Amino acid sequence: MALLEVDDIAASYGNSQVLFRMGLKIEEGEFVTLLGRNGMGKTTTVKTIMGLMPPTRGTIRFDGKPIHKEPSYRVARFGVGLVPEGRHIFPNLSVHENLVATAHNGLKQANPWTVERVYQLFPRLQERHRNLGAHLSGGQQQMLPISRALLSNPKLIILE
Repeated sequence: MALLEVDDIAASYGNSQVLFRMGLKIEEGEFVTLLGRNGMGKTTTVKTIMGLMPPTRGTIRFDGKPIHKEPSYRVARFGVGLVPEGRHIFPNLSVHENLVATAHNGLKQANPWTVERVYQLFPRLQERHRNLGAHLSGGQQQMLPISRALLSNPKLIILE
């Protein structure tokens, strides 16, 4: 059974259909990349998987469970983490506050990501743990949403 299975989905913005019978399978441990020019449906695919946009047809299964009718917060609880495009951080919170705001181990992972582990991966964030998000460099601001996604201890991370 695939970790994520997208089968025959279609999605539209109003009358404009963007996805046409799209499908993909991601097995546990795999790295998969969606490639294409602007307007080819990469972001729409991510939005549909994450429950931010309902498919007009098809099914999406995560860990064997259908998720194509679930809202985004439930998709996240099932273990799908999202690192959104751009620097979606809380600019008026410190680095540490940004990290603990979303940290949890709802799936009871045996070796969960912790703030300490994130600081080992990104030592610059630890050096600046008291700095406000708005006062970080662009690269450090990119590290923050990746770290937040890790701290949710998901089974799958989608980088938009």
